[in-house]
Amino acid sequence: MTDNAWTRWPSREALSRQTLSRPRRVLGWSVRLLFLGLVLWGVIGANRVHGWTVLAVFGVVLVAGGAGWSFFRTTLRHELWPSLGAAAGLLGMAVVAQATGLHGVALVGCCGLAMVALERLPLAQGVAVAAVALSMYAVVNDDAWLTTGVTVAGLSLAGYALRLDAEARGSAQRLLVQERAARAAEAESAALAERGRIAREIHDVLAHSLSAQLVHLEAARLLIEGGADREKILERVVAARGMARDGLAETRQALSALRGELTPLEDFLTELVRTTDGAAGTQVTITGERRPLPAETSQAVRRVAQEALTNARKHAPGAKVRMCLDYGERDVTLDVRDSGGSPGELAGSGAGYGLLGMRERAELLGGSLRAGPEEEGFVVTLKVPG
Repeated sequence: MTDNAWTRWPSREALSRQTLSRPRRVLGWSVRLLFLGLVLWGVIGANRVHGWTVLAVFGVVLVAGGAGWSFFRTTLRHELWPSLGAAAGLLGMAVVAQATGLHGVALVGCCGLAMVALERLPLAQGVAVAAVALSMYAVVNDDAWLTTGVTVAGLSLAGYALRLDAEARGSAQRLLVQERAARAAEAESAALAERGRIAREIHDVLAHSLSAQLVHLEAARLLIEGGADREKILERVVAARGMARDGLAETRQALSALRGELTPLEDFLTELVRTTDGAAGTQVTITGERRPLPAETSQAVRRVAQEALTNARKHAPGAKVRMCLDYGERDVTLDVRDSGGSPGELAGSGAGYGLLGMRERAELLGGSLRAGPEEEGFVVTLKVPG
């Protein structure tokens, strides 16, 4: 053993009785009651003890019980000198008991102290206290030397076995606490990840729907300021109402996606282009062998397609847009590019979180997103495992 093993206290989890199961607690209290019964039997059975002397001896027994309780408390707090002081007090009482003719009380006290010292003290001090207690036991015991030796060895092994059992129980308790903490951290991390996913869904749905409504409402405002006729203004208001209705449908679809209920991706892209104002000239191309995609991958493609189409309509109104979905062997790629044009009136609107949200989606899935200008316009390319 290393020096650290000799001087190290048993853990507080090992010394605490709270980690014991109910049957073991019952067994422990049964042993304590048996110990107390042996002590009282030794006191009552002594012929010299009678009258007021019995009360005095009972008082000494109570003091010994207090010293034992103090020993348990100080060892639980890892206080070395108070623990050694309590052990010395118990040894002194055993000596007094032997001197006053309470032979059985002295034997039981020495044996009990030796076992609990090996169990609860640092090993170096526990061995020393147990050696003194068992030596006293060997001196006052009148059995044959072989019987005494076997008893001493048995008590030593029993005390050390109790120590090993307590340390194993303490280690199991610490592992249980660590496991519970890890599970709590894992649950919190999963909750945060789910909150982030829901936040992205809400942002993407609202960004696509509200920006479309904003386009029509802004157009209606300009028409009113320009003194346009009622029919043109009404047309824009009706279109905004249609976008609100579509936004509600998208919100329901997002909720369905959160529950894992998704329409085929190809149908979604086709419907997206059909229902998006200003995207009538958008071309949708599907290449590769079509296959079902994981829900998170499919949802990422859908949201990136929505965001890219919204940005194209906002920053290059009237531009031609080409959308290509390619199924590779191990991944899927969405490419959305526009032909460029003059920025619309809403080019400065928004907080700029669209591309950031798309890139975050791609990175969370182990993919990548490239977005930037090209010679003819702006391109957004998403590549994710699938």
